[in-house]
Amino acid sequence: MLDHIGLRTTQFDVLVRFYEVTLTPLGYTKLFAWEGGAGFGRNGTAALWIHSSKTKPTGIHIALSGADNGKPGLRTDYHANYYAAFVIDPDGNNLETVCYVAA
Repeated sequence: MLDHIGLRTTQFDVLVRFYEVTLTPLGYTKLFAWEGGAGFGRNGTAALWIHSSKTKPTGIHIALSGADNGKPGLRTDYHANYYAAFVIDPDGNNLETVCYVAA
């Protein structure tokens, strides 16, 4: 089971603000903050850590469970009940919100 994810970024303030806005509908908030670092989560446990870096990070893919909130739609090529939306963050990471509940 996934415990947490750490992202490094050369544009710390931009990425932190992006995740503050993006994660709010999923019930996540910024739980920890210090110069060059932040931790996002819920129920007192951080699951996403962001760290300032001097070198450009490589892109990663993150999938988060979320509530079905309408479009964009099913990804039946993944499997029959895979409903997802994708957003590229300011560092080029592919952020996915996914719901596996059958319609």
